[in-house]
Amino acid sequence: MAKPRIKVPKKVSAGDVITIKTLVSHKMESGQRKDKEGKPIPRMIINKFSCEFNGTPVFSCDIDPAIAANPYFEFKAKVEEAGTFKFTWVDDEGEVIEAEKEISLS
Repeated sequence: MAKPRIKVPKKVSAGDVITIKTLVSHKMESGQRKDKEGKPIPRMIINKFSCEFNGTPVFSCDIDPAIAANPYFEFKAKVEEAGTFKFTWVDDEGEVIEAEKEISLS
């Protein structure tokens, strides 16, 4: 799998509410299509996404096959201190994609 793309401001003031944007490359096969021989293509999707800040959960969701390929998430978080956002995606085969982004106070 490809490296995720994440947008998080590098510096903020304490108490700011920021917008976080993530995009990860994944084919997201729903399991409902068939190959050239008419056999079902097995389901293979990212089924969980989560974000933590300094070990505290910020956002998480379970993902269903109806989501598009290359899942994109945008959400907000209030930042009170400098720290690290940790992002985790898990797919049907148990593969885990992790990324981190640091943020500092200005």
